[in-house]
Amino acid sequence: METLQLFVVLLSVCGLSYSKECRPYLVENIDFPGTDITFLYSPDVKHCQYLCTEHPSCLFFTFIRQDWTTDNRNFYCYLKSTPSGQPDVQTPLLGVTSGFSLKTCNFNSKPCLSQVYQDIDFYGSDYRFLFTSSSDECQTFCSNDPNCHFFTFINNAYTPEKYRFKCHLKQSWSIPRTLIVKKEVGLVSGFSEQLQMSPYLEPACQRKLFANTDIPGNSLETLPAAGAEHCHALCSAHPTCTYFSYDSSDFNCYLKNNPNEMVRKSKEGVTSGIPSRFCQLDDDWLKVDYDGVHFQGSDIGNVAMQDADKCRETCTADRQCQFYTYFKDSHSNSDYRGLCFMKSVITIWAPPQVSKLNNVVSGFPLKSKCSQV
Repeated sequence: METLQLFVVLLSVCGLSYSKECRPYLVENIDFPGTDITFLYSPDVKHCQYLCTEHPSCLFFTFIRQDWTTDNRNFYCYLKSTPSGQPDVQTPLLGVTSGFSLKTCNFNSKPCLSQVYQDIDFYGSDYRFLFTSSSDECQTFCSNDPNCHFFTFINNAYTPEKYRFKCHLKQSWSIPRTLIVKKEVGLVSGFSEQLQMSPYLEPACQRKLFANTDIPGNSLETLPAAGAEHCHALCSAHPTCTYFSYDSSDFNCYLKNNPNEMVRKSKEGVTSGIPSRFCQLDDDWLKVDYDGVHFQGSDIGNVAMQDADKCRETCTADRQCQFYTYFKDSHSNSDYRGLCFMKSVITIWAPPQVSKLNNVVSGFPLKSKCSQV
């Protein structure tokens, strides 16, 4: 205990000098209490560190490990921030590991996630079920399906017996989603031209859109989108989206699921379409200036720019920036005129819930194109 307390004191004294330096190390059995932004689920501490790195505001975190026994908060990843960039308090606590964002490090935006976890369930986000002879075969199926981002396999000791050998393939949003899109005069918003919206290089997709057409009902999920082409990319990234409708009046993208029929109706201001699969999506919409549109929130920083074109170039050159909003000279708030707000959201594969469960195996696919930090 004395060693832990001495380490905390040294970390507190030294931390102020190194708040902007790369700090990839992890601190076992040390808690950074308070100053929470939110919590998410992670299967291990490195995944938690990736979540913190991709979150626009997170500077450090505390992860509650599998061996934590005080309550049932195992696998909680608490994302945290302070104005100083340092934890306000650091205390010894068994069963947790803390660390810092890798934003200031040479962080690879596509880290390897190929681990397998025994007796851990990745609950939710299922889109396909099948029976396989082993967890290795289940992982192989996941690896060969571009829609699969993680899986859970039920082994031959699970009860009830009827679920044994069942392989659950699961999906996560791996493309940026603007959280709030709204009309506002004096703004220009757009996307980084470096975004990768689909994993295939060829052939090129033939986008199918129906102008002034709605496909009512069968809504799967509603997301903000900058335009019909953005909505098309979102539908194409969701394995159970069979078609979509985009309403330009409120920027709502309605993902739909009905594999049996598609009934179209005329409706002014609504564009519908069919997703594209197994091909390279057309990224022309990434180069569009969305005038009078505000991508609100998710800021990672702002800087003064002479125009929106320069803002786009700066966002594209910054590997952390996914989209941006630029305040023109005509904006009503003079304090924000000429500022380029760069933005990002979490896109690494992340299960919606992680929990202990005997006789199951969960993990990520064996993707070939990934590299360590």
